[in-house]
Amino acid sequence: MATSKAALLLQARGVTKSFGDLEILKGIDLDVRQGQVVALIGASGSGKTTFLRCINLLEEYERGEIRLDGEQIGYRVENRERRRLSEAQVSAQRARIGMVFQSFNLFPHMSAEQNVMLGLTKVRGKPKAEAQEIARHWLDRVGLADRRDHYPYQLSGGQQQRVAIARAVAMEPRLLLFDEVTSALDPELVAEVLAVMQDLAKSGMTMLLVSHEMLFVRQVADHVVFMDGGVVAQAGAPAEVFEQPATARLRQFLGRFHGILTGAG
Repeated sequence: MATSKAALLLQARGVTKSFGDLEILKGIDLDVRQGQVVALIGASGSGKTTFLRCINLLEEYERGEIRLDGEQIGYRVENRERRRLSEAQVSAQRARIGMVFQSFNLFPHMSAEQNVMLGLTKVRGKPKAEAQEIARHWLDRVGLADRRDHYPYQLSGGQQQRVAIARAVAMEPRLLLFDEVTSALDPELVAEVLAVMQDLAKSGMTMLLVSHEMLFVRQVADHVVFMDGGVVAQAGAPAEVFEQPATARLRQFLGRFHGILTGAG
């Protein structure tokens, strides 16, 4: 858990993003400190996933800036004009940001171990033996040491998602993004993935996550951001956001989870 004195890792200021005439992000400001777990909550269509994709340069944003370790992501300013960085520069920045998606995105013709090793050898340039050692370490950490030679079709959805998490963490990212990583799973498989994420949080991994698992958010996040209509409508400590909703929209949103959150510590 990060303290207020922890180094500022991610800083977003005035980030806007439109698809045609539809403005999805209307000026997002957000800080994430080293070791902090920040959760984005809100209804579908509020801009949460789009914002994550802008951080990881999967979407281009029109205005504002996103900085990682003080370095602007995706763009540079020359003579007051904003220019996109080269693909090589973007790839180097993207390698410092891990992302786990709703879909597992595993290569079906590769084993779990090979899926985790691929980025280590191709992007990080690590020797095969070292990549294999790292892959086995992280597959063990996510409880899949005995499944490392299995192919995706031989794994449950929860196991595939844990391989995807191991693959992302093995790259030693400065920041790890999670985009509704349990939404495609059967309910009985959700807990095993959330347990892995909770373990990563306890180990000090800096995480920015989008989730509708409100009890998990309340228990694990240091800071919660409620997004509504492309803006940050409220942000604060979990107890503050969940117990003192400042807007009718947030009260309405949390009302859907009332039974889950009642009595949560």
